[in-house]
Amino acid sequence: MDYRAALKDYASFEFTDGPWTREVFRRGQGPAVIVIHEMPGLHPLVVRFADHVVAAGMTVFMPSLFGTPGRPVTIPYALGEMFKGICISREFNVWSTNRSSPIVDWLRALARAAHASCGGKGVGAVGMCFTGGFALAMMTEPSVLAPVLSQPSMPLAAGSKKRAAGIDASPAEIACAKSRFAKEDLSMIGLRFTGDNLVPAARFDTLKQTFGEKFEAIEIDSKDAAPGIGAPHSVLTINLDDRPGTPTKRAEERVIAFFRERLGV
Repeated sequence: MDYRAALKDYASFEFTDGPWTREVFRRGQGPAVIVIHEMPGLHPLVVRFADHVVAAGMTVFMPSLFGTPGRPVTIPYALGEMFKGICISREFNVWSTNRSSPIVDWLRALARAAHASCGGKGVGAVGMCFTGGFALAMMTEPSVLAPVLSQPSMPLAAGSKKRAAGIDASPAEIACAKSRFAKEDLSMIGLRFTGDNLVPAARFDTLKQTFGEKFEAIEIDSKDAAPGIGAPHSVLTINLDDRPGTPTKRAEERVIAFFRERLGV
């Protein structure tokens, strides 16, 4: 099956930094936004979100970190990729608090390259689900100006209060973000559904306490999610109700406006 048809409007290239090489899909004009897909991979509804970013006057860079580019989400596909990510892959930190994933180094390098290619004030970044916290950890790269954490699910809570309240960034990365938010007048956005057990309220409480008014929390009642696979979780993709005026559509519009504001579109 030609899953890549979903990405037919995107050019692709391989990007290497350190021990990792990943395919990256690019489209658009204007300042760069790194769209980091969720589990199980770079599926068509992630592409839909990226298309909306492109339409708003920005250049999207979408790395394929796991899964099959363009393949739609199914439960068996998602479970298979989760198993690989949790039990096999060394690029991702799934359980430990106060530590980012090794692949974030590669994403920082991609942000530098995207900024050099596209110019402008800097780069936006959005992580989703498994990658939700990556945009915060990427703030140690000076070109990253607009981080968005959509349903940040790591570290997996799994009954642990410490992990439920944890965020997948190191103390040094958090300190760097706080310093930059203050000195450069920056901020970040976080999104979650209120009933999402993968993104406990305690995690957003930690972000609010840590970053104060610099953390803009968008918490949407789960009843306002579009139907998807399982409980409401994916704010900008699977569970986005794309009709004008819905809570999730307004959230997407706020994220895109945030990128435009910070990047000077």
